Amino acid sequence: MAQLADVSRPLLAAAMAAPYLDRGEELALALRWKKEADVKALHELAHAHMRLVIALAVRFRHYGLSLADLIQEGHIGLLEAAARFEPEREVRFSTYATWWIRAAMQNYVLHNWSIVRGGTSSAQKALFFNLRRIRAKLLQGGDIGASAEVFGHIADMLGVPRADVESMEARLSGPDLSLNAPVGDSDSPGAERIALLVDEQPRPDETVSLSLDGDRRAAWLNEALAVLSDRERRIVRERRLADEAATLEALGDRLGISKERVRQIESRALEKLRVALTSRHTENAAEVLI
Repeated sequence: MAQLADVSRPLLAAAMAAPYLDRGEELALALRWKKEADVKALHELAHAHMRLVIALAVRFRHYGLSLADLIQEGHIGLLEAAARFEPEREVRFSTYATWWIRAAMQNYVLHNWSIVRGGTSSAQKALFFNLRRIRAKLLQGGDIGASAEVFGHIADMLGVPRADVESMEARLSGPDLSLNAPVGDSDSPGAERIALLVDEQPRPDETVSLSLDGDRRAAWLNEALAVLSDRERRIVRERRLADEAATLEALGDRLGISKERVRQIESRALEKLRVALTSRHTENAAEVLI
């Protein structure tokens, strides 16, 4: 009972002293609460199932959270079950309430186990709560050795990508680290972890430069396209400037010529563009060539 040390003795004593309910007593209390809004019946029903709440809370004790808080969350789930229970379905209340109690505790663990939010989908939630158990079972069997094999089997069992299994394993194996924590590097005293993160986006000055250069190059290209014939311009646009380039064969079918002829016209048109751009705007303008 060491794991119950942070739970108040009066609560434990009251839970242990609560009478067990048979099916008929459960049904009678549920009907009184459902049809007559009898609060006393609700209290009796909840009180008789606090043992169930405590038993389920003990199963989540390994996540480093207060058992008293888990019991409190489980009690909320128990009351939710009482509010949603339908006695006419002839299902034991304890069976129905178990799902709601466990769900309330799981949500509490997911929201408080780490400052980083995780388990937002049903697959991720299953991975979070089952990864350690499944991994230990696989390793005990002795049939699997390498971590990659273990991750692959777990991914297949839970129906999630192996990358998700590896990511969750990394999260569960270490504590959260603050980005503002100092880095123990003598070469950079006082530096924080956030300073080591690489930003792959261009700097503001690069963004402005690319935007200005892009507009300038687009204007140069539009001027150069004017030297092409209509058919040459169409081929260049569909082959080189469209979001999805047309194939030689498809373009030939639309123009009524062979794909080899399309290739020849394209090659000639690109040469015209090179000459036009080079003669009008110096060699640097050739960067717009396709």
